[in-house]
Amino acid sequence: MSDGGAPRAQAVLEHIVRSVVEAPEAARVVASADGEDVRLDVHVDRADIGRVIGRRGRVASAIRTVVRAAAVNDGRSVTVDFVEP
Repeated sequence: MSDGGAPRAQAVLEHIVRSVVEAPEAARVVASADGEDVRLDVHVDRADIGRVIGRRGRVASAIRTVVRAAAVNDGRSVTVDFVEP
């Protein structure tokens, strides 16, 4: 886990993503901080990108909602992006 300024949100995101995908060893979250904003980029195996996005983006939306709630404890604003492999 890299230090991006929102450790709890990043840990929650990593746990959720690794629980959803079939290749958890390939899943990683890269954090980058810009002032008060933290961006969390999710990288997964090519075969798992559909699993983390879901139909009509519903899974991705749910993941973003939970991670934003976890970021409140970090005192930061978080954006979650799913990076195409």
